[in-house]
Amino acid sequence: MTDAEPSKEERILRAVKMALTNVIKDTATPAGMRHPLSDGTIQDLRQCLALISARERELAESAGRPQARRPHYVDEPAPQKEVVVKFQKTTKDKPKGN
Repeated sequence: MTDAEPSKEERILRAVKMALTNVIKDTATPAGMRHPLSDGTIQDLRQCLALISARERELAESAGRPQARRPHYVDEPAPQKEVVVKFQKTTKDKPKGN
């Protein structure tokens, strides 16, 4: 198995996450209407998705893969690795009484 190929656990997590999010999308209701799922079930779904995300993050870190799945605009400047900020002393920085 190569580094780019996901493990069996990662494939399972992805499939479960997709199934849960599809259930959430399919049961979504317009604003103001009562949701067909109970509040407890909704909280359980949120907890499951949070656990799945945490485990995906752990697996990616242990495999040495960065979690850079956030969308970026094509014209967005590349992030800088280091930012150097130079400070100047002003007259306000001098201790009083001299």
